[in-house]
Amino acid sequence: MSVREEFDEWAASGRDRGMEQRHWHTAKHALARMPVEPGDVVLDLGCGSGYAGRALRDTKEAGRVYGLDGAPEMARNAASYTDDPKVAYVVGDFDDLPFADDSIDHVWSMEAFYYAADPHHTLEEVARILRPGGTFYCAVNYYEENVHSHEWQERISIEMTRWDREQYRTAFRDAGIHVAAQDNVPDRETEIPDESAFPTEDWETREDMVERYREYGTLLTVGVAP
Repeated sequence: MSVREEFDEWAASGRDRGMEQRHWHTAKHALARMPVEPGDVVLDLGCGSGYAGRALRDTKEAGRVYGLDGAPEMARNAASYTDDPKVAYVVGDFDDLPFADDSIDHVWSMEAFYYAADPHHTLEEVARILRPGGTFYCAVNYYEENVHSHEWQERISIEMTRWDREQYRTAFRDAGIHVAAQDNVPDRETEIPDESAFPTEDWETREDMVERYREYGTLLTVGVAP
């Protein structure tokens, strides 16, 4: 199954809103750190329901926001969630971003980058479209150090890229993007039951659940275009 087919199904079943609710726990903290100024142009790469771009319009007055997704149903749903004329959604490929060189001030991607067929080339595309000094905020929960995420590949037919922290830094640099920061944004909102509730349907021990949400959370790699 292709990325388009997989996520068209997700959108049709309403899972785009479910992703938004889960991701918001950490996404809002990472979005708050983005140096978006009024009038800046932002690309939400793998936008899903489009919540991140809308948040940047509401909180930072981004001048123009584009949401790109590989699934037409995702883009269609996202467009239906807003009537803001400065927010637009397009169907596109991570390997061939439909934007001119040096045309985007900031790129955001949450839980989408690892679906890229060629992540190294995707980073080259991000570097191409970013203006000098522009930033790329790449947030993922599926990565090597987060051992609790490894089983996710078994639940989806699309091949996912599971890099570790150093591989992300190296790939950014190889694409010509400076690494400005890399850290973990903890999820402090997911409720963790008392020890007496374990094992649960999803967790053997409370310690594992604490590690997954409070320690690993979301890996955020921040890049800056030279």
